[in-house]
Amino acid sequence: MAMPKEDTNTTRALQGLESGSASVRLQAVLAVGTAPDPLFVDKLVERCAVEPDFYVRDMLTWALTRHPSSLTLPKLVDELRSERAQARSQALHTLSKIGDRRAWPAITRALLTDADDEVARAAWRAAVVLVPEGEEPGLAAVLATQLGRGERETQLSLSRALIALGAVITPILREAMADPDPRVRQHAIATERLSRNPDAGFEFAIEEAKRIVALGTTGQEG
Repeated sequence: MAMPKEDTNTTRALQGLESGSASVRLQAVLAVGTAPDPLFVDKLVERCAVEPDFYVRDMLTWALTRHPSSLTLPKLVDELRSERAQARSQALHTLSKIGDRRAWPAITRALLTDADDEVARAAWRAAVVLVPEGEEPGLAAVLATQLGRGERETQLSLSRALIALGAVITPILREAMADPDPRVRQHAIATERLSRNPDAGFEFAIEEAKRIVALGTTGQEG
């Protein structure tokens, strides 16, 4: 007996998601996102954890946003406990795109301080999107513990996350500007400068912060 056309299409899409060709996987995810079906949610989440191609991963996130958050949220939150860093980072990225604040309790301090830079950066972005009103100061305090961490890309991600929280970061940055660690002081000063003059760019802000730290001032004047 011939299979119904819908079953054939479902089987083809599921097989496409496992293809060795990135372009075939991309087309399969596009098809799934264009015609959302609860049957695909588990497979989409599973692929997020292992998909090597950036564009396919981005399309996987898009496809998941096309499904009801009541289906996707529990699966994505489960992924946050995965031992695989990509599973955690991609789940966080997808949660930030879905924007459902019911996921907020899952954005733990452990994720915000994750040893993997990609996971931590995704957690910072998700936290800023999902943080409930009134909880910004607590989030800012946790994010501030990461000042001075990593290379430029990581530091810029943290600065952007802090700046997005608004005025609550002012006293926290002021305190960090007097930190014994020069990297923390430098990053805090650069973040404060960037918040005041976003058009100047992070490179300019970080170079200015280096000069301020070298001169032994806090950068709070003016």
